[in-house]
Amino acid sequence: MRGKLAVGITIAALALGACGEADPDTLTIISHDSFAGGVTEETFSSFTADTGVTVEIVPAGDTGSLVNQAILTKDNPLADVLFGVDDTFLSRALDADLFLSHRSDLLDKTPENIRLDSDNRVTPIDFGDVCLNYDRDVIADADAPRSLQDLTADRYRGRLVVESPATSSPGLAFLLATIAAFGEDGWKDYWQALVDNDVEVVPDWDTAYYASFTRWGGDRPLVVSYASSPPAEVIYSDPPTDVAPTGVVTEGCYRQIEFAGILEGTEYPEAAGELIDFMLSVEFQEQIPLTWFVFPANMDASLPPEFVEHTALPDTPASVAPALIDANRERWIEEWTELVLG
Repeated sequence: MRGKLAVGITIAALALGACGEADPDTLTIISHDSFAGGVTEETFSSFTADTGVTVEIVPAGDTGSLVNQAILTKDNPLADVLFGVDDTFLSRALDADLFLSHRSDLLDKTPENIRLDSDNRVTPIDFGDVCLNYDRDVIADADAPRSLQDLTADRYRGRLVVESPATSSPGLAFLLATIAAFGEDGWKDYWQALVDNDVEVVPDWDTAYYASFTRWGGDRPLVVSYASSPPAEVIYSDPPTDVAPTGVVTEGCYRQIEFAGILEGTEYPEAAGELIDFMLSVEFQEQIPLTWFVFPANMDASLPPEFVEHTALPDTPASVAPALIDANRERWIEEWTELVLG
């Protein structure tokens, strides 16, 4: 799905520093690799048909790399729109004055609790919940943990795999969930209890899910993943199944919200605003679940039946204020690393 596409959209898999001046008929989005990898020639084709403007995607690594690239190139921006900054890096991006203000006419279609910038410098596009998943072939629903605290019990000794918050977005989200649950004074004691209970730590989600998780041949039936992982298991199951082989622990989830913003310095702020409006439209939003396996921000967008049937959304997902994350992220990660890996 990467490389140059003939219709509607180009994925510019080129060195970021070599990105030239945008064509007047082209808008460029700089994004994290996960978004770029899901884009096809159909993703923005109707936007192109309506406006005559093609859309180019520049992948910029993970979310942290994306924000750092945008800050370093602020005076000569690599794109017109940035997509993929989430609440864990939002304050850093806003403090750097990366974005122009833009209030989409569709913003009122989004839940108020995912609009994190009152100045409308960024627009919420999607959200997803990082949650514990369990393998139903190994742990029955009745025996699954009900809370983060349960993971320290002896019956779950040696059964949990997590991702490092230093190298993984879901790993960082899970760390933040524990900080939200146990506070500044208690989260390290909680992690020490997990270490004592033989938690496994791996660098990234792919390793956790596809190497350590029992569902895919590993020896750990509990994994930090997503609330939307069970519908993905159903959709891609071979042979087909109507029953999700994995379950979700809805207590202790952390909600990640992804935003788009018009980059300061774009030559086309009005057109860039129209592109963000398109990304918040029902047409684009209904592409989100089965492409990126997260939830659309626009409440009018319909969910595919697999999401309705197999996703268990938490009633009260954890969150930490973006400014608090920005002020403490590096310290928390350093303290976690010393405690868990040191």
